[in-house]
Amino acid sequence: MQWNEFEEWSQKMATWAADYHRTLRDKPVRAQVSPGDTLSLLPETAPDSAEPMQNIIDDFERIIMPGITHWQHPRFFAYFPSNAAPPSILAEQIVSAISAQCMLWQTSPSATELETRMMEWIRDGLGLPDAFTGVIQDSASSATLAAVLTMRERALNWDGNKSGLSSQKTLRIYCSDQVHTSIDRAIWIAGIGQDNLVKLPTTGDKKSIDIKALQNAIAKDRADGYLPAGIIAVTGATGMGACDDISAVTEVAANEGLFTHLDAAWAGSAMFCPEFRELWAGVERCDSIVFNPHKWLGAQFDCSVQFLRDPDALRQTLAIRPEYLKTHGQAEVTDYSEWSVPLGRRFRALKLWFLMRAYGIDGLRNRMRNHVAWAEALAARIAKEDDFEIVTNPIFSLFTFRFLGEGDLDDLNQRLVDRLNDDGRIYLTQTFVDGKKVIRFQIGQFDCTEQDVHVAFETVLEIARSL
Repeated sequence: MQWNEFEEWSQKMATWAADYHRTLRDKPVRAQVSPGDTLSLLPETAPDSAEPMQNIIDDFERIIMPGITHWQHPRFFAYFPSNAAPPSILAEQIVSAISAQCMLWQTSPSATELETRMMEWIRDGLGLPDAFTGVIQDSASSATLAAVLTMRERALNWDGNKSGLSSQKTLRIYCSDQVHTSIDRAIWIAGIGQDNLVKLPTTGDKKSIDIKALQNAIAKDRADGYLPAGIIAVTGATGMGACDDISAVTEVAANEGLFTHLDAAWAGSAMFCPEFRELWAGVERCDSIVFNPHKWLGAQFDCSVQFLRDPDALRQTLAIRPEYLKTHGQAEVTDYSEWSVPLGRRFRALKLWFLMRAYGIDGLRNRMRNHVAWAEALAARIAKEDDFEIVTNPIFSLFTFRFLGEGDLDDLNQRLVDRLNDDGRIYLTQTFVDGKKVIRFQIGQFDCTEQDVHVAFETVLEIARSL
């Protein structure tokens, strides 16, 4: 492809993208295909000769699009959102065009310094103290892994990377039973082992980690010869939005000399609104915090932000400086590749710059406030229906409910979820709360309207009562 052809097709793709978003409400939210449908339409071998771009685009529409679940659909109420606001998409087009590798200051000085400034903007927007320094990671999973590696090295007096774990005391890390499975995976990769991730029970409506159980577990582990290393807390857990008492968790951590990492991957965006910050009161005492602007804030995937009270601890854990990665002849500069597991880094800061300037912090806040208000109103409507119950009240814009029909209610609610998703008007997911299967409902898609939420209510009632 020549650059004049690229220009022509880029213009066509811009029109296609705008039309796609304008017509999303006419499409089923979840892909209406069966396993193997797409694969059966794809040739088994690659072409030997070049093909016309029009043929490629036609096949994209015919083969690929029917198997796409539309995460940008205004009635995507499943999982958590993975938004792509228009300014963010434009920034990503530029990033793709210049294709900069931003691992070091010298490999793209502007990328490094824009990232530094964007982390300050976001830190201030979240109301975090100036003592925190930020870095952009690809996902919360990577940020959590970096935090787990840091708590490991800190507990081992920075000897784990050098000597390995076989001759060390067995490490223990603590969390509630509500955490995301990315925590488990980080424990695996860090070599700590699943058996040494101590998952503790929760208490209260917010399903906060039981502080007494946490204290007892740490004391018992010390007595048994284990080496406690850190605590992973959560604000807005995936299942039903569980929120730990961060003040209490960090008090235990301070008394025990443990590193604290806070997973606020979804809910962290809500902290741009000061009225929601009570749900992570005490956050200023955490050592590490992660949240994903690519969820609720509107930045295109992938874009995760990690804040650190002591970035030197992370650099001491991850930094390697061979001669070919050194910047000579300059004052001390920041090389963000030393703050993350991958060496290579995309230019993710640009979409944050475009996004926050195009909407303003107030514009982003208003969207999230609407989502929370609509979720609270919808939960109240469902609660008034005699054959439904609200299982967990809204935490930000997430709540869970249950259909109270006849027979096995777990089976009934799973059949309801399946029928709703096959219907295509909305997309929901299920989870377990206290051993009961429930239906999750979260509002966070960037273009969702109050009318979309009303459609969801009517659809849920219609299909539930048809079972």
